[in-house]
Amino acid sequence: MARAIWKGAISFGLVHIPVALNTAVRTERVDFDWLDKRSMEPVGYKRVNKVTGKEIDKDNIVKGVEFEKGRYVVISEEEIRKARPETTQTIDIFSFVEAGDIPLQHFDTPYYLTPDRRGGKVYALLRETLEKTGKVALATVVLHTRQHLALLRPLDHALVMITLRWPEEVRGLETLELDASVTDSKVEKRELEMAKRLVEDMSGPWKPEDYHDAFRQTIMDLVEEKASKGKIEAVEKGDTGAAEKGADILDLTELLKRSLGGKKPVKKTRKAS
Repeated sequence: MARAIWKGAISFGLVHIPVALNTAVRTERVDFDWLDKRSMEPVGYKRVNKVTGKEIDKDNIVKGVEFEKGRYVVISEEEIRKARPETTQTIDIFSFVEAGDIPLQHFDTPYYLTPDRRGGKVYALLRETLEKTGKVALATVVLHTRQHLALLRPLDHALVMITLRWPEEVRGLETLELDASVTDSKVEKRELEMAKRLVEDMSGPWKPEDYHDAFRQTIMDLVEEKASKGKIEAVEKGDTGAAEKGADILDLTELLKRSLGGKKPVKKTRKAS
């Protein structure tokens, strides 16, 4: 049973609905703990043996996954490297589904996608195709050494990629304690009409510029105030340049023909400029 992480109420107008907030997902990532390989005792991130309190050399630290309470299986760095997905620098579309078929609780992190290196025409084609068919593209992508399930969908003139939770990471509604007062509730017509009228009275257009993080604004105002008084510290930043990879170039019509024929297109490589 999932534990409530917050309790309060939904409020609109003079109506308050007491609610409990529950996590809709659970993290299934492998959690490596540092261990002293000589004694299998846990090691803190300051390389301190949590049992003896003594610092240990990094050569005596191994990674372990807790298999049972207090019992670990040691995984070597080589085994971890082999298990990691290959970084392909590609977003691999493998299917298309109806835009409304994916439940919201599967959504994770959104990203904008923009065309690069004369890729605008194909970018626009995919965007328009998704728009006209009402589909979203399902894909896999490796980000920060972790493979993600993702969807691509059009947004105005752009494409958006949203990483998705793996199915085993999403808790089902059966983990909630919804009793008969909710599942078998008989709402009176008069109450429903009044609630609908209240919703309509409070309805308006979505204006994101009307909403602000008050905490962040307070901190930034404080930064401005201190900066105006000369309370600024200089921090040097290193230059972190990233190498770019050249795009494969092939006639678009030919690519589409080969794709429809079930043939894999022959890649033409081009050196990065």
